[in-house]
Amino acid sequence: MTAIIRLTTRLTAIRQLTFTATSGAMSSCQWTGKGNGRVEVVSDSDGLRFYESGTFNLRDRSASVAFTNVYRWQPLEDRIQLYHERRGSDQAVWLLDLIPGDDENTLVSAIPHLCGDDHYAARLTLDAQGFTLCWTIRGPRKEEYLAYRYQ
Repeated sequence: MTAIIRLTTRLTAIRQLTFTATSGAMSSCQWTGKGNGRVEVVSDSDGLRFYESGTFNLRDRSASVAFTNVYRWQPLEDRIQLYHERRGSDQAVWLLDLIPGDDENTLVSAIPHLCGDDHYAARLTLDAQGFTLCWTIRGPRKEEYLAYRYQ
């Protein structure tokens, strides 16, 4: 079974997420910290939507920041398209196409997503309980690494 089919099957079972954010030396953001939350999955004719909500804790700060996001996973024959729908499905932002990587458990971004001068690339790795989605964001003022764990 291909990684695309396996991921499509696995997406419906996801219920929670954890993540770490690490800012590199060239970053002006300094969003290093950890987060966790829940995921509600809704399936419709456009694909699967992840309604995410939780909290993020910046390193060295006691207060947490609430977050919400909506991501649409749209499986196609040779790729899975990922969209961000924070402002609604009618204003979806295409993030990237995930295509098979170097082994049967990996999907990678076909091309980086460009947002202004920033480049977003991702690598998804399947495992028995869910998957990990690692992002690298590089730009003139950004050097960010995000590792999301979905299960």
